[in-house]
Amino acid sequence: MSIQISFQETPNPNAVKVNASAAIFEGPSSISLKSGAAADHPLAAALLGIEGVDNIFGIRDFVTVTKTPDADWDAIIPQIEEAFDNVYE
Repeated sequence: MSIQISFQETPNPNAVKVNASAAIFEGPSSISLKSGAAADHPLAAALLGIEGVDNIFGIRDFVTVTKTPDADWDAIIPQIEEAFDNVYE
């Protein structure tokens, strides 16, 4: 299943919202995980494995990725795209 994504700025300069063209998290509940947490969901595990990612919050067709203050979006964004490609190829 191929999923298209787009990035959306948030009021927090350390967070970016990733919108997906299909549901990436099932059900009405959300997922909220901090770096270092164990994740059963393959996308959540991939995102948390990116250096500089502090935490993620996702529900249905989006996930918000928050980076550590010293991390660089220019290094993280391509890895987020790669995580989606690897999980949803």
